[in-house]
Amino acid sequence: MPKPITTIPARQFARDLAGAKRAADMGPVLITDRGHPAYALLRIDDFYALGGERQPSRSLLALMDGLPETGGIDFEPPRLIDQPVAADLD
Repeated sequence: MPKPITTIPARQFARDLAGAKRAADMGPVLITDRGHPAYALLRIDDFYALGGERQPSRSLLALMDGLPETGGIDFEPPRLIDQPVAADLD
């Protein structure tokens, strides 16, 4: 059975994001701008199913670990000369 499509004006979407997310749990949400469809809000599982892709199973950290080495970043912060002093509020 096809999921129902909900249409929400952009102003209502901006005021009630939680309501739009609840509606997206039931099916796609079309967000209109001046009466014309401008955006679509989908659950991530529906998005991956639409594109024929599987949901990535690796974490962001695992993806970053897989990036090629760049040699690191040379950064030497300057030494703090003046020590901070607490404000005298009396």
